[in-house]
Amino acid sequence: MKAAHPEVVAATRTNPGETLRQARESKNWSLPDVALRLNLTVTSLGYVESGDFDKLPGHTFARGYIRAYAKLMGLDQTALVSQFDQYTGTDGKGSSVHALGRIEEPVRLSHNILRIVSLLLLVALIGGGFVWWQDQSTLRGKEPTSLGMEHVEVESADGTTQIHPLDEPEDQAVAEGQSNEAPPPSTPVEPAAPSAATSSAPTGQAPVTTVPSVPTHSTAAPAAPAAVPAPASNPAPTPAASEAAPVPAGFGQVKIQFTADCWFQVTDGNGKVLTSGLKHSGDSIDVSGKPPLAVRLGVARAAQVSYNGQPVDVTPFTSGQTARMKLGQ
Repeated sequence: MKAAHPEVVAATRTNPGETLRQARESKNWSLPDVALRLNLTVTSLGYVESGDFDKLPGHTFARGYIRAYAKLMGLDQTALVSQFDQYTGTDGKGSSVHALGRIEEPVRLSHNILRIVSLLLLVALIGGGFVWWQDQSTLRGKEPTSLGMEHVEVESADGTTQIHPLDEPEDQAVAEGQSNEAPPPSTPVEPAAPSAATSSAPTGQAPVTTVPSVPTHSTAAPAAPAAVPAPASNPAPTPAASEAAPVPAGFGQVKIQFTADCWFQVTDGNGKVLTSGLKHSGDSIDVSGKPPLAVRLGVARAAQVSYNGQPVDVTPFTSGQTARMKLGQ
C-alpha cells in the first residue's frame, strides 16, 4: 500500500489555533484581552491562531500556549494538543527550544557590562574623594597664621576696625580707637559789618557787634493745598442688577456660595464644562445650563449649593472632602 501524499496529509491536518480563534470570537473577546489574561504578547498569540508555530521560541512553549488558551476558552486541552502535534509533526516530547541560546548571550553580556560600569563608577568615586581630600589639605595649609590669638580686633566709632596685640592695655586700645574719630569741623561765623547802632554807642564802651540770625526754616513759598475731589455719589442699583436673571425654559440654575478655598466644576447634560476654577471665601457663582448639571466640589464643607432657588444638601454626595452630584435629573 502506498503512503499518503504529503499534500493530502497537510490538507487533513487541523490548525488548533483556528479552533481557538473561533472560540474567542464566539465570546466576543478581542485578541489583546485574551493576551492580557494569558500574560502573553499579542504577537505571540497571533502566531498561535494563525498556525505560525515556527515563529515562537519552540514547540514546547507553543504546546503550553495551546493548553492555556484551551483552558481559558473551556475547550478540551488534550484534543487541541493532539491536533497541534499532528499539525506540526511532533510528538509529546516536543522539540528543542531554539531561542534559548539567542536569549542567554545578551543576558550574560548585559551582566558583564553592568559589572564593568559599576567598577568604573566606584573607581571614579574613590578618585574624586582622594582629590577633594588633597584640596582641603592644601587649603588648610595656606591659611594665614599672622593673626593668631595674640591679636584682638577693636572697632572704632567711625566703623573702621583696628588690630591691637593682646599685650597692649585694653584702655589704650579703646582710647586709640576713639581718638581716630575726628571732631566735626565747626562752621566759622564771620563778623557782621558795624551797623548804625554800633557807631552811635557811647564813648568809652566797647562796640557791640550784632550777628544776624540764620533762619532755620525754608524761605520757599508754601505749596498750595491739593484740591480735594468731591465725593462721588453712589449710583442707585438698577432693578436689573438687583434681580436675578430669569432661567430659560428647559434649563437649570446652580448657585454656589463659598465659605473657604474650594475647587469646583459645573458640567451640563451634554458633557460641556460650563465653569470651573478655584474660589475663595466670600466668592459665589451663578450658572445655568441644560440639566442634569454635574457639580464637583474639591472641599464639600466650603460650599453652599442651591438648584433653581432650592438649597441642596451635599452630605449624601460627599466622599472624604470631595463631593459629586447631578442636579435636575
